[in-house]
Amino acid sequence: MALVIGSVAPTAAAAPAVAWHGCSTGPGDELGAVLDEAGAECGEVLVPVDHRRPRGRSIAVALARVRATDPAQRRGVLVVNPGGPGVPGMEQVLLEPFMPEVSRHYDIVGVDPRFVGRSGSPRCRWRTDTFLRSAGPDRASFAESTALARRLAEGCAADRDLLPHASTRETARDLDAVRRALGERRISYLGVSYGTYLGAVYLEMFGAHADRFVLDSAVDPDAQGPALLRHNAPAIAAALRSWANSPAARPLGPNADTVLALINRLAQTATQRPLRVGEYTVDDHILPYLLFTGLYDDTPEAQADLATTVHTLNAAAHGTHVTPSPTLAALLAGIHTGAGPAPDRTGTPILCADRAASPDPGAYYRDIQAHRATEPLFGPLTRNITPCAFWPATPAEPPTTINTPIPALIVGAEGDPATPHAGQVAMHRALTGSRMITLRATARHGTYLAAGNTCVDTAVENYLINGTLPTADHDCT
Repeated sequence: MALVIGSVAPTAAAAPAVAWHGCSTGPGDELGAVLDEAGAECGEVLVPVDHRRPRGRSIAVALARVRATDPAQRRGVLVVNPGGPGVPGMEQVLLEPFMPEVSRHYDIVGVDPRFVGRSGSPRCRWRTDTFLRSAGPDRASFAESTALARRLAEGCAADRDLLPHASTRETARDLDAVRRALGERRISYLGVSYGTYLGAVYLEMFGAHADRFVLDSAVDPDAQGPALLRHNAPAIAAALRSWANSPAARPLGPNADTVLALINRLAQTATQRPLRVGEYTVDDHILPYLLFTGLYDDTPEAQADLATTVHTLNAAAHGTHVTPSPTLAALLAGIHTGAGPAPDRTGTPILCADRAASPDPGAYYRDIQAHRATEPLFGPLTRNITPCAFWPATPAEPPTTINTPIPALIVGAEGDPATPHAGQVAMHRALTGSRMITLRATARHGTYLAAGNTCVDTAVENYLINGTLPTADHDCT
């Protein structure tokens, strides 16, 4: 599962070194070529697989750096984590042109977390890019989900000795090793989605070395783990209604109610028979997932893309031969073949290492049934059983309790379907020294830079550049 190196890792007290070099690994390395063209330098830091046994096996954690564009104004390092879990971080240094003032003052650093990207090749043998499926309408369809979760867990068993060390706590220790390797007394940080949890764990464990931390679209720190999405169904349903009310959905119906009625009919049809979409099928396990992934972004372009998906599925439900759009084709290829970046394949070990899951399938089914009336479409998706129920390893440590007064800035959207606002507030309460900015009247995941909102972007950059933390929580619109 990882690039495990036989040599002895540095001790926790020793300062590791970065082995810097060019980013391209040879012909065909598209990311490396882009990083080289952007002026990045790449390297590795050797860290222990188990930081509590610093002289045991080690792995190489990969990172990229673009230096501050104004060395005279440089104030330090800004580590950027895009979330996931399971998403590589090295390419985040390519954000440098999109935040020119921040890049004047900071070296932008992207780190591939342990066992992700160039910090180890995952060996979870899946023929899908995600475990996320709806449980479907009944006990028989739930049994199909249970069988899939068991197969996916078995596909990760080859590295059972490494799996306990995929946790966020170990990744936070890696991040502090990177800090020391860079020769920095403190680091600043920009984390999105799961990256907010990594940032919060770092603040809890290494707060003395934290400078200015920005957490965008924060997760509920007490929910991080296999059941991370368990309470998301109402937020997803609200985001779906918001989309159904948008101009992009008008070709599907004259108002939101008619569009949502169309989607309900699609869900019922998919329960009766799979919809044929090109070379793939869409059944009652997959349809809610396709809708959920289409709601992360509420730009007109993204909303139109989801409308195209729904139109295609509706045509397929009526027996028409359809060809999926590139977006839908990529999603279906990932689900049916495992093609694409597949962050869930590398992210699932992190979820399972952060918190133990119930091994009782019946507990998940009872939970789904208890909420089916109020969460008919998305509850069976977000409350479904996961591979962690059958995981071949147990967490090496208990979950981290987040409760620290260290300052941080939390920003997020009111209607975020992936990290709902209630979870963002929970992170704000746990980080007692934090301030929170809420982007109102939008249903999207990710706000800084991604939302194009001057109010949010200015607040983030004032904090990172000038250290100006808002005196009170406030809203942006």
